[in-house]
Amino acid sequence: MEAIIAETLTKLFGELCAVDSLTFAVAKGEIFGIVGPDGAGKTTTMRLLTSIMEPTSGDAWVGGLHIVNEAEAIKEEIGYMSQRFGLYADLTVEENIDFYADIYRVPRKGRRAKKDRLLSFSNLTPFRKRLARNLSGGMKQKLGLVCALIHTPKVLFLDEPTNGVDPVSRRDFWRILYHLLHEKVTIFVSTAYLDEAERCNRVGLINRGGMLACGTPEEVKRLMRGTIMEIRSSEPRRAMVVLREQLQADSVGLFGDCVHVVTHETDMTATQTKEALMRAGLKLNSIKTIDPSLEDVFISVITGREGGNYSEFH
Repeated sequence: MEAIIAETLTKLFGELCAVDSLTFAVAKGEIFGIVGPDGAGKTTTMRLLTSIMEPTSGDAWVGGLHIVNEAEAIKEEIGYMSQRFGLYADLTVEENIDFYADIYRVPRKGRRAKKDRLLSFSNLTPFRKRLARNLSGGMKQKLGLVCALIHTPKVLFLDEPTNGVDPVSRRDFWRILYHLLHEKVTIFVSTAYLDEAERCNRVGLINRGGMLACGTPEEVKRLMRGTIMEIRSSEPRRAMVVLREQLQADSVGLFGDCVHVVTHETDMTATQTKEALMRAGLKLNSIKTIDPSLEDVFISVITGREGGNYSEFH
């Protein structure tokens, strides 16, 4: 049974279409990631599904409840952690949790045990008396998650929860999310980090409010058009500029410290790459074909629809 169903969900702001006829479903007990760059429509989609705003057209149900007709009932069944979750700097970790427990009318009986369990599995127990203002970025995110979970929601919405958080804290955060799956919590998470999307059971790739692809990470990767060639050079950014100007390829993008080229003619591309870098006085360290990541697929799909080159996704 589905925990979330969206049917042609649309949101207009004047002439701007922020969410464009989204149709998808999220099964109970899975992590579903909605993935896209800044401005893709992720936050607006989240606000529609959590009944914070009403759609211009289309329908959606969360936990069997309609997002417009049963908006207040939905808010009792979900947890929602926005990009700017409302922690109170002058309250301690424990006081913040108690505040949200009161908002959600969590019964006093059994509250202590639930709070202790959440503090334990988020590794916040040693910091329960620390003021929120004195927490690190990663610890604030974990506290926000605990506050969103204190009333035991059936569906948890997380809007870019690890944005700006260090890699170790991101890993810890995802460890907590996997633990929640054992408790049958459905998790709907938006992210601009495509490496995080690989951790989801299923993903939806969106851009400019529209769904480009939806499925398991492996299913989505099969949409890759062409072959990816990974090029390592002494100066990757300069190499990218040179190759964009001179290669006959589908796309050229900078991925960390290497350049990814999508092509249907690997032999020709390899030859052109060597010649172009040599003319530019750049050293070619290595060139090889690699399996696609979700980031490669996303850029390939967008480039195929709109043309041009894309680089430096998160």
